[in-house]
Amino acid sequence: MDSKGSEVEVGDEVSHSEAGGIVPEKVSADTGFPSSSLVIQDETTEDPPGKDTVSTSVAGRITIISSSLASPSAEVAEMSGGGRGRERKNPTLICAPIMAESVDEMVAREFNDFLHGNKAAKCKVIVSSHNYHNTPSVEELGNLVAKIQAAGADIVKIATAALDITDVSRIFHITVHSQVPIIGIVMGEKGLISRILCAKFGGYLTFGTLESGIVSAPGQPTIKDLLDLYNFRQIGPDTKVHGIVRKPIGHSKSPFLYNEAFKSIGFNGVFVHLLVDDIAKFFQTFSSTDFAGFSCTIPHKEAAVKCRDEVDPVAKVSIGAVNCIIRRQSDGKLLGYNTDYVVSQNISSVAGSPLAGKLFVVIGAGGAGKALAYGAKEKGARVLIANCTFDRAKELAETVEGDAISLADLDTFHPENGMILANTTSIGMQPKIDETPISKPALRHYSLVFDAV
Repeated sequence: MDSKGSEVEVGDEVSHSEAGGIVPEKVSADTGFPSSSLVIQDETTEDPPGKDTVSTSVAGRITIISSSLASPSAEVAEMSGGGRGRERKNPTLICAPIMAESVDEMVAREFNDFLHGNKAAKCKVIVSSHNYHNTPSVEELGNLVAKIQAAGADIVKIATAALDITDVSRIFHITVHSQVPIIGIVMGEKGLISRILCAKFGGYLTFGTLESGIVSAPGQPTIKDLLDLYNFRQIGPDTKVHGIVRKPIGHSKSPFLYNEAFKSIGFNGVFVHLLVDDIAKFFQTFSSTDFAGFSCTIPHKEAAVKCRDEVDPVAKVSIGAVNCIIRRQSDGKLLGYNTDYVVSQNISSVAGSPLAGKLFVVIGAGGAGKALAYGAKEKGARVLIANCTFDRAKELAETVEGDAISLADLDTFHPENGMILANTTSIGMQPKIDETPISKPALRHYSLVFDAV
């Protein structure tokens, strides 16, 4: 990535910060980690949760400045033993020289000497702020950066909490305009893109964990995913961002498909998970052409129709839902399409016979259900809508001149053999992957069964 400061060389010692301690560990040169891009962290919290903190790592020690930023207190703990056998010795509570009301003179002198002349030329000091409650305004973040820089930081680090994915935009605004090397992280699943896209928006480095599920901060990806799934080495200022807009999001396999496709054709793009609560707010916030394309799915397909500038007439008039939005690069306008209905129109090539006259059963009355029902009807199929809420099934059935049934009655519904069944609901998705909307014995009456979600 394009960094704004000296590199942390592969093979140098990297300090892994945790609550009250620091763990030195060698990073092997044969790991292939890009210089100045990744920091491996131990599997405990970066700082004590539940409070705002500022911390700085100094010459084999870790200083945790806790409480509020106005008058922080600090704990300096010398570590010994290394690795898993480490222990703290002689912790000293002080007020930090960064914004101190009182100072332990010996520690303060050592700290200031280290900052102003006693550190090795290659050594860079990272001074960091952690906010576990929210992400402040751009103005507040800018003031915080100035305070941290004034404390003697070579590299500024800000970590905040994501209440909404749009919080990430404020961190991006700070990092892309920063005049000093800066690390900007928004913690939590909604802040994931701050970690993946840091190189695009001026970040100095990102953090990754060695093992999935064992993280030092919420929302931290594995190094393997950063390098292999998201092609982290290739991300830069010109990279186009694409993603799947969904809630929930974690189980989606779309990044595996699209990122591999991008890599295979040499396209400078990345496809990411976008955990979105309010799709209109999301598109209003991430409005630049850097964010180029989106797959829209549960529960946003119908709401997405209102967010586009232009829309495919079929998606707008007949279906009322879109599952694909492209941002036109020439003017930034959002173009909405529905590709779900094309699936049902092309089913005949899979089924081995035309759809005309076949009974096409659609489970679900949402955006995908509407699209499949409309496409099947256009090809001459007889459409039946099954939904847990019968009134919604009936409403959709009437728009395609079909019939409706309660999902609870679908198991005993088999007026003929050779039917086609399409599940457009979340039944069977993670974490309840063993659930099914219809029993196995009932499936024998269908010649083709598929999920479309």
